[in-house]
Amino acid sequence: MIRSFLRDDDLTPEEQARVLDLAAALKAEPYGAKPLAGPRTVATIYDKPTLRTQASFAAGIAELGGHPMLVDGTLAGIGRRESVADVARVLGRQASMIVWRTYAQDRLEEMAAYAGVPVVNALTDDFHPCQLLADLLTIREHKATDGQSLSGVRVAFLGDGACNMGNSWVLAGALAGMQVVIGAPEGYAPAEDTFERANEIGAATGGTASWTADPAEAVTGADVVVTDTWVSMGREDEADARLAVFSSYSLTEDLFARAEPDAIAMHCLPAYRGKEVDAAVIDGPRSVVWDEAENRRHAQKAILAFLLEESVGA
Repeated sequence: MIRSFLRDDDLTPEEQARVLDLAAALKAEPYGAKPLAGPRTVATIYDKPTLRTQASFAAGIAELGGHPMLVDGTLAGIGRRESVADVARVLGRQASMIVWRTYAQDRLEEMAAYAGVPVVNALTDDFHPCQLLADLLTIREHKATDGQSLSGVRVAFLGDGACNMGNSWVLAGALAGMQVVIGAPEGYAPAEDTFERANEIGAATGGTASWTADPAEAVTGADVVVTDTWVSMGREDEADARLAVFSSYSLTEDLFARAEPDAIAMHCLPAYRGKEVDAAVIDGPRSVVWDEAENRRHAQKAILAFLLEESVGA
């Protein structure tokens, strides 16, 4: 059986904790595991702009003993010049794993169906599960009293809750037993079936997921406050309209003051200071965004190693 990581709930709660444990171990000893020794090749494809994703996967694959093979998605013409299924069949014969940062979730699912090797979601329009592993690792480091358990940690996500980060926070937070509150305008919350799936998971983990249109209510008492750009890739033409919709959801110093006194601020970057977050917050002493950015590498190394171990015949 080939295991892929296409959305956050492809892991069970126990598997998520295991991946986070491994990420912490690999951070402490970056060259302590070489599951890609050979070097085995990992095909990495980027259809969307990237900095942290490309850099962290390239560095992480190398540290695991592998070779990151960059496939130019524009040149490959995936879905236009060649079908996703045909590209998957070709790459699956050349690489031990495939990492893809793309648009539609169904393209990623088709790649996984035909590749014959593990496929990792490096971001789609619907989910950003590798970022969430990095975020949870970061919260463990700063907020978990025992260095591990995230159970009961209260997270407020501000802004466009209907984006990939909002969806992933709802699912990944439930897996970790966290209390996730999405603070977003009416019409910009995750889909109802995403909340239903999160609360189904939460019935076993103690995690919860909810939505409020009141940003102050969302942030009050939070241990972690998360925000993201209001203009996701591919929606640049909506920038002015979105600025008007989301202006009251900006993570200002005054709004952040409603969180717990030791709350941390997070942002997956790139950040637009003066819009979704004040410079005083993201550059302030309670911001952990640079730890968060570094932890992409450690978390992604862990999910690659996990998938290789779990996939028979990979």
